[in-house]
Amino acid sequence: MASKRSASGGAESQAVTADRAARLYKLLRMLGRGPQKRDALTKRLRLDVRGFYRDLEMLHRAGISITLDNHRYTLEEDADEAVARLPFPDPHLTLGEVQLLARGRTKAHRKLQKQLAQIVK
Repeated sequence: MASKRSASGGAESQAVTADRAARLYKLLRMLGRGPQKRDALTKRLRLDVRGFYRDLEMLHRAGISITLDNHRYTLEEDADEAVARLPFPDPHLTLGEVQLLARGRTKAHRKLQKQLAQIVK
């Protein structure tokens, strides 16, 4: 179920699985290294074309701009900034928000750190 974020909170957020969050993270990191062809991205992410376009749509809804030029996809912003806006497996948090919340030494902090480690392998 999608939920709209406040104007100060950014783009529309949607719940994702931990596996999908990890894949979106990897996709942004690959695009952060420079323009990439779709075939190379889908092969490395082990996605079919339909799944790839679904992930691009999810990134678009998160306010992350990826363009296609000369058969190559390009991330139109800094990869770290884009990663911070990725949806997290809780429908009300972004990856960046969870990274901030995970700073600490309590049991709750360690739990968030463990979830982050599964995504940011």
